[in-house]
Amino acid sequence: MKMKTRKKKAKTVTSPRAGHFVSAARWFSPAILFILLFLSAPSLRCQPGVQKKLKPEKPYALIVGTVWGPDDRPVYGVKVKIRRSQDKKPKWELYTNHIGEFAQRVPAGKADYVVWADLKDFKPADGKPLHPVQEVTVHVDNDERLDIGLHLNR
Repeated sequence: MKMKTRKKKAKTVTSPRAGHFVSAARWFSPAILFILLFLSAPSLRCQPGVQKKLKPEKPYALIVGTVWGPDDRPVYGVKVKIRRSQDKKPKWELYTNHIGEFAQRVPAGKADYVVWADLKDFKPADGKPLHPVQEVTVHVDNDERLDIGLHLNR
């Protein structure tokens, strides 16, 4: 049995010539751009009322450190605690990042802070327990950055 197959008819699509739009775009784009910049210029200037509404940032000191393992490589995921020297409990708790570093803002002004690594829940990759060597005391005078290092032993 012979089946009939239909032939698809080709469709013709007409589009306007590119030359008509190109000539209009040559003068139209710069004119529109100029008008938009002219109209938006007053909004680009800083208005005096806007700056008064923003809160000024309080000064702070920055304690930045690195936790080093027994092989003198940085250690990831260690809990670091920071407290004022006169306090008994830590005020800040943070963790080291993938390159063993941590950073904490503290209020500016004269103060002493104690920084140590808390290894209670820390499990190293090789399974061997680590122990902190000592706490580090940091003295802050004003708004400044202080860099420290915490070393761990087996």
